[in-house]
Amino acid sequence: MRVRAESSAGDDNPSELLASPVHSHNEWDPLEEVIVGRLDGATIPSSHAVVACNVPSWAARLLGLVGGFRYPRLLVERAQHELDQFVGLLQSLGVTVRRPEAVDHRRRFGTPDWSSRGFGNTCPRDSMLVIGDEVIETPMAWPSRYFETHSYRAILKEYFRRGARWTAAPKPQLTDALYEADFRMSKVGEPVRHILTEFEPVFDAADFVRAGRDLFVTRSNVTNRMGIDWLRRHLGPGYRIHEIESRCRAPMHIDTTFVLLSPGKALVNPEYIDVNRLPDVLSSWDILLAPEPNPIDERLLKITSMCGKWLSMNVLVLDGKRVIAERHHTDTLRALERWGFEPIPCDLLHYAPFGGSFHCATLDIRRRGTLESYFP
Repeated sequence: MRVRAESSAGDDNPSELLASPVHSHNEWDPLEEVIVGRLDGATIPSSHAVVACNVPSWAARLLGLVGGFRYPRLLVERAQHELDQFVGLLQSLGVTVRRPEAVDHRRRFGTPDWSSRGFGNTCPRDSMLVIGDEVIETPMAWPSRYFETHSYRAILKEYFRRGARWTAAPKPQLTDALYEADFRMSKVGEPVRHILTEFEPVFDAADFVRAGRDLFVTRSNVTNRMGIDWLRRHLGPGYRIHEIESRCRAPMHIDTTFVLLSPGKALVNPEYIDVNRLPDVLSSWDILLAPEPNPIDERLLKITSMCGKWLSMNVLVLDGKRVIAERHHTDTLRALERWGFEPIPCDLLHYAPFGGSFHCATLDIRRRGTLESYFP
């Protein structure tokens, strides 16, 4: 393993690409088609223990008062302006951009066990996992996200008719048995606690990143061991899933912890990861330590962001060389240059109150490349 603080896979197969519009094996092959989330109708998530455990205590109390209501117009307008520019950038680079349907997420829904309002369709990366020519709808742990993939169904049906595989993991019950009743966040120095039990399989796709026949995952407050096991069995012996141990006290999604940039190069969060405890398969890779994020002084963002400061790592790789990254985080942009990449600065800072940044806001549907093994 080569640890650096700063410092194309496969031949094209046109006949295989034509077989399905869905074709993506890793995080770095040349990007051709992507789904980008939509802000329309986004709603502050309803109060629930699994939501509150991933936000500051004051925000958890606020959810009990405003959960289920629409976001303030000022937040939406700023984020929408940046999102429109991001979509325009992708299109100018030759990437086909698809969008979900607009949904009013204030509408209440339920099961025999519970009811909730929705959240949004801002982050397609969370609810769907693309493995080769297959789209897998994930069994999400937030009740407010139970039907989130419905806004993508028109696109999914089209992909299916054109040859893609379409799978839905078992829909979870999300009863109280899934959540630790006496859960409390671990203190500094204590082992990381998780709110999820092993009552049933749940996972968010954003807790996984792909490197051909190898996937990496973080167990989190939305992904349990049973969920990881479900995916491991579903994919079968042709794939391996390796767990990345996170020291984050409120773990949720891998793309601010461990980011694959190109074959042989992974960006890691030095606050959340002990590089000496990474999986052995990474021993020959360059492990790039992310620089400290540049401070954000805007008070409105500080009090409304659903994400931590490490969104600076939440980048979208276009082709293993070019990387779309947040313009505000200049130290990250400079580090990417030093490591041999070509960062493309873009604004998406105000998307944080809605769940993320460039990687979260997208789901890569087609990347030009073949399925390969990048590890022994």
